Amino acid sequence: MEYTTLNNGVKMPMAGIGTFLLSPDEAEASVLSALECGYRLIDTANAYVNEKAVGRAIKKSGVPREEIFLETKLWPSFYEQDDAVDKTLERLDTDYIDLLLIHQPAGNYVAGYKQMEKAYKEGKVRAIGLSNFSTAQIQEILDICEVKPSVLQTEVHPYSQEKELKKFLAGQGMVIQAWYPLGHGDKALIEEPLFGRLAKKYGKSNAQIILRWHIQAGDIVIPGSKNPAHIRDNFDLFDFSLTDEEMEEIAAMDQQKRYYTSTPDMLKKYAQMVPPVDQQK
Repeated sequence: MEYTTLNNGVKMPMAGIGTFLLSPDEAEASVLSALECGYRLIDTANAYVNEKAVGRAIKKSGVPREEIFLETKLWPSFYEQDDAVDKTLERLDTDYIDLLLIHQPAGNYVAGYKQMEKAYKEGKVRAIGLSNFSTAQIQEILDICEVKPSVLQTEVHPYSQEKELKKFLAGQGMVIQAWYPLGHGDKALIEEPLFGRLAKKYGKSNAQIILRWHIQAGDIVIPGSKNPAHIRDNFDLFDFSLTDEEMEEIAAMDQQKRYYTSTPDMLKKYAQMVPPVDQQK
């Protein structure tokens, strides 16, 4: 495993498992499988409605809680609820969260950030950050925050490398975490001839080449899967390294092509949507 050190000194694994779109049963099985394979970073969110299942998997795994880096995200409709963090802790059945993010720049996200700062100061959260924020929105938080965000979780993959955004984040001591690290399963991306050539050279899959590129580029990755073989393969990234020339070849593939772009109308709907977190299994 390789780690990055966040701007407050907390160490975070560079590779983990995501639980987006997984049902509670699938999330529990996937997290258990991941922890057995050696994963120590787990990503979930209020909106995924599987936090209870993730908490159960952590308990069942037998891995000491302090060895696991647990990350979740507050949803916009909870930003102004004073007990949002405490309820999240309750669902996860844990005393603390390693990294808590604002999930979307929707609704009163400044109030949500203030809630996270309070939880950080109280020791309920070890680091805080943002998800899906633009440079301007990040700057808005930087201008008013007492506790600096450590991480931005956003869409990054070889077709959308966010080079300017990463420069901005580096200047703030923030690191990027990639969701859709494999390009939303786009076959055109995964089957690029360059990845096939490198996969053959290193005895890896095309997906493993992409994930290794992310890590060497400084991106934390959280690919999701409910397939135990894929979960295992997505973590088998630490016994080889791409050369500088190969990293440059992949860097040249950037098309600034995103698969997800939020609109004002979408953000308005996010702020109104209330995930059924109290009904989760």
